[in-house]
Amino acid sequence: MAKKKPQRSLVKWTQQKWRTKSGKPSTQGPDATGEAYAPEAAIRSMPSKKYARATAVKREARKAGKQHAKHGLHKGKKR
Repeated sequence: MAKKKPQRSLVKWTQQKWRTKSGKPSTQGPDATGEAYAPEAAIRSMPSKKYARATAVKREARKAGKQHAKHGLHKGKKR
């Protein structure tokens, strides 16, 4: 049976290589940077200032004890 559109979207989403700009872990381990995660293709095409702002927002949220931060990198995406 063929997959419905939301299922196809989820498959595509999980196949993307998600990472931080530095390539280091964001939240786990001694080398954690606190950076925002995004698909590799989005990181390459994104202006440095936009990524830096998203990372700053994520770090502030993490200091406040929040698990998730509304940093704006995925704005306009259905969630």
